[in-house]
Amino acid sequence: MRTAIRILLGLVIALGALNAHAQRIFNQAELDALLAPIALYPDPLLTHVLNASVYPDDVAAAAAWSRANPQLQGDAALATVESTSWHPSVKALAAYPEVLSRIAESPQWLADLGEAYSGSSAYVNATIQQLRARAQASGYLRSNEQQYVYQQAQTIVVQPVYPNVVYAPYYDPFVVYGTWWWPAYRPVFWRPWVARPIFVTRVIQPVRIVHAGRVFRSREVQVTPYQRIPESRRMPIIQSAPVVTRPVTMAPREHESRLRIAQEMRRAPIVQSAPVVRSMPAPQARATERPVRNFQAQGGGQAGNRGGGQSGQRGGGNRGGGQHRS
Repeated sequence: MRTAIRILLGLVIALGALNAHAQRIFNQAELDALLAPIALYPDPLLTHVLNASVYPDDVAAAAAWSRANPQLQGDAALATVESTSWHPSVKALAAYPEVLSRIAESPQWLADLGEAYSGSSAYVNATIQQLRARAQASGYLRSNEQQYVYQQAQTIVVQPVYPNVVYAPYYDPFVVYGTWWWPAYRPVFWRPWVARPIFVTRVIQPVRIVHAGRVFRSREVQVTPYQRIPESRRMPIIQSAPVVTRPVTMAPREHESRLRIAQEMRRAPIVQSAPVVRSMPAPQARATERPVRNFQAQGGGQAGNRGGGQSGQRGGGNRGGGQHRS
């Protein structure tokens, strides 16, 4: 009976420990400290580091092999470790001896990184983007002759300039991100190294492939060769108005504005200006004529002249004296 109780208690304790281990949740400060040393790596190298962190035993074995063979890196190292039973991402890290040795020197950091990545990869990826944004704001993450840094939707992408030439950069997390914002959680500090180009032509899966952008193909232009037409077969060039197949309609706003303008023009009063009155010039008399002062006097004088003249002429002495007979 006591043995059964001990077994049950042991099982309960073991299950509780496993449950607590499986349900560990990393806060944002822990994620920032874990990912700060590797967040600025090129995407292919960063993917291999994240995947290899889930297999710490293989990483330790690969680091021991790399220390025993310091002259091998790049394609030469990949060809040598191809027959091993390590995880493909661990094999890919054999091409970068500096990075492999640094992550193997921090076994606790590597175990925590693997646990965070396997349990909450979405939060890990989001934290990487936040750290890259901080490095961009401080001016330490930019495109250069070794890598391209560009924005794709909401993702900051870091890709090598040449896919087969990868640089493993070294940077100080306390410098590239600005002033560190978690005093209680400090990122791991690795021994510095000189970044050298690593030539890799062997692609080991899995690798996160990021497309640089959408490629638009230009339309093919059909070119009609020139053919000379005889003068007798040439047709006259007639430009006719386009055929209207449906009534032309105006937009509602344009129609309303035109209707409003027409109504305002109708309502406006029509103002006609008064004719210009011009004065007649005064009559001017000739030098040989006498000025006429009164119309009636002028008429009377004419009558008297006419009467006197006629009577004098008719009763004159010449006509009467000549014809008078005694």
